[in-house]
Amino acid sequence: MNMPPSPGFWRLWRDSLWGLLRDKGAVLLLFGAPLLYGFFYPWFYGLQVVQRVPVAVVVQDNSNLARQMLRFAQASPRIDPQLVTGDEGEAREALLRGEVMGYALLPRDLKREVVRSSNVVVPVYANGAYPLVSKQVQYGFAEAFGTVSAGIEIKRLSASGQSALQAASSRSPVNAQAIALFNPTEGYGSFVVAAVAILILQQTLLMGAALTVGTWREQGLAHASATHWLARLCAFCVPGWLAGLLYFGWIFIWQDYPRGGNPGGALLLLACFVPAVAGCASLLGWWLANRERALQVVLFTSIPLAFVGGFTWPVEALPQLLQWLRWLSPSTAGIQASLRLNQIGAPLDAALPHMAWLASIALLTWACMLWLGTRRPQKTA
Repeated sequence: MNMPPSPGFWRLWRDSLWGLLRDKGAVLLLFGAPLLYGFFYPWFYGLQVVQRVPVAVVVQDNSNLARQMLRFAQASPRIDPQLVTGDEGEAREALLRGEVMGYALLPRDLKREVVRSSNVVVPVYANGAYPLVSKQVQYGFAEAFGTVSAGIEIKRLSASGQSALQAASSRSPVNAQAIALFNPTEGYGSFVVAAVAILILQQTLLMGAALTVGTWREQGLAHASATHWLARLCAFCVPGWLAGLLYFGWIFIWQDYPRGGNPGGALLLLACFVPAVAGCASLLGWWLANRERALQVVLFTSIPLAFVGGFTWPVEALPQLLQWLRWLSPSTAGIQASLRLNQIGAPLDAALPHMAWLASIALLTWACMLWLGTRRPQKTA
């Protein structure tokens, strides 16, 4: 009796992909979640830069200099002085109640000390619980008061006999202008979303593929031929590649994030990154052997992986063990390579070590998965 021929790779790949599309849970994670995150995650950082932060100014010196400093603070686009008082305790209470996010203290005898050419310290206090807001408070007051200080110094140099041009040159012989090359707006969204996008691609694919493999384990469908498992792994890569193209090719452009530095390198990165994640997800689903447990395990790893990814926390500040263990996650190499290729526009050579590591993870995990998936299941007595 002739045995029917075994289906070919493309038919097995098509059937595996169709099986993913029929699983509502897998579709939600593999296709829906990246799409929803792509729209709603950048929305929270749409303003990019915090402006007009409410602050207080404590004026204890009744002089025209103190009034001029107050006017310059009111004109700053970074801060919005909503409380002007002579009582520092009142400003401190407003800060503790959250009505203002910081305050500056113009001390008594401010003008007299300036006239005497003494070093005058103007304390600025900010709410350190909100780093972005605290930065704007300090920068806003520093720019406002620094402008007043520059004017006073130029007048002092002019009084010593220098012309206005000479006084300006004496005060600042070398003018420096800080320009953010790879984040022109200096916005938080451009900084964080470009890196977190890689983590989103990993976590959604990790949960969706692990959930599917866990379901196969529960239903006794996990063991198959090597060709069948290759088709399954390639089917897992399809939603990952589509989501990656969506982020790199449209989300970054739509949100006007720095992008497009090296599109060819970015495509090559996706070609290495997605198979690495698919292999890790399959091994995780095989090990857990449960449909829901993959969600429970992976869901709580996102924040730790973000901290060890090398963009929110200095790598040098991590314990030595974490500096090694963090490379077990494909997101670590993926984030570093993506920032180089997509945002900085570095040549391919700058990201080759990271892509080589991702390719090694893919080869190792796929080999392990083929070995596990093609073994004969042990019969229980």
